[in-house]
Amino acid sequence: MTFMKTLFGAGTALTLSMTAALAEPGLIIDLGGKFDKSFNESAYNGAQRWIKDTNGKYKETELQSEAQREQSMRRMAESGANPVVVLGFANASTLEKVAPDYPETMFTIVDMVVDQPNVQSVVFKEHEGSYLVGVLAAMATESDVVSFVGGMDVPLISKFACGYAQGVKAVKPDAKVIVNMTGTTPTAWNDPVKGGELTRAQISQGSDVVYAAAGGTGIGVLQTAADEGILAIGVDSNQNHLHPGKVLTSMVKRVDNAVYEAFDSFEKGEFTPGIKVMGLNNGGVGWALDDNNEDLITESMMATVEETQGRIISGDIVVHDYTTDSSCPAF
Repeated sequence: MTFMKTLFGAGTALTLSMTAALAEPGLIIDLGGKFDKSFNESAYNGAQRWIKDTNGKYKETELQSEAQREQSMRRMAESGANPVVVLGFANASTLEKVAPDYPETMFTIVDMVVDQPNVQSVVFKEHEGSYLVGVLAAMATESDVVSFVGGMDVPLISKFACGYAQGVKAVKPDAKVIVNMTGTTPTAWNDPVKGGELTRAQISQGSDVVYAAAGGTGIGVLQTAADEGILAIGVDSNQNHLHPGKVLTSMVKRVDNAVYEAFDSFEKGEFTPGIKVMGLNNGGVGWALDDNNEDLITESMMATVEETQGRIISGDIVVHDYTTDSSCPAF
């Protein structure tokens, strides 16, 4: 994959600025539900924050099936929405096809790279944030067995799992990390019952900390962990409040910022196609500490995770990226 960044000239920026004054942005929410309390909801919250700050309006479509992907993109573009933010890696191949047909429409895709002159691709260093919560899991476990429940079995979710396992092993090299994926189709993002079943199976193998990166399925993971008396780790949005005192932390992925900045930059005539990478160094990922989990995070844990974060940002610690090399060293 070639990383390219296309910069606008002054004339194009002026055209964008004039267009932005007339257009409303659009948001296409991926499968799994707008209120999944995770990835999609974070994006929705970013759009709502933009409305609050600007008194603006935006158009929204929520996908209900795979068959709607192309139709939804085309309808959104033809409605005059600009820019159009598309959520989820599964939309990449469709956007590759659709974007050239609407050269005046700017698109942002979150979680995948689409190399088209009118597409901004926002990708995250999820492995870095997952490494940090892996460090916390290793320091919190009493059984030296922790686990991971992923949604759809795709390289992006293995990226979370690999970073998590690497963080765990950095603290406790002999710890066991159990990894299970929910399924191989998009329904894996919205199956909380299956998430609960996988969590119980992991608990039977000794896990006392479970990290869920599974969209709406993760709600079942967190609920089962709370019911069974083990700690859970949330993902994407800050999920600490779902079970106060029972969610160790959440690996936050600022999808809300990606949406907000796409809307805001277009309105200001500053929208830039190309690749935008969000990691620890620019606040794109991190871990959540608030009133709901502060009693679970000891001073030692805080000091260790802050030191680790600094070392990742400086390059002293290199976290493996599964999406570029599937031979994860921690598995």
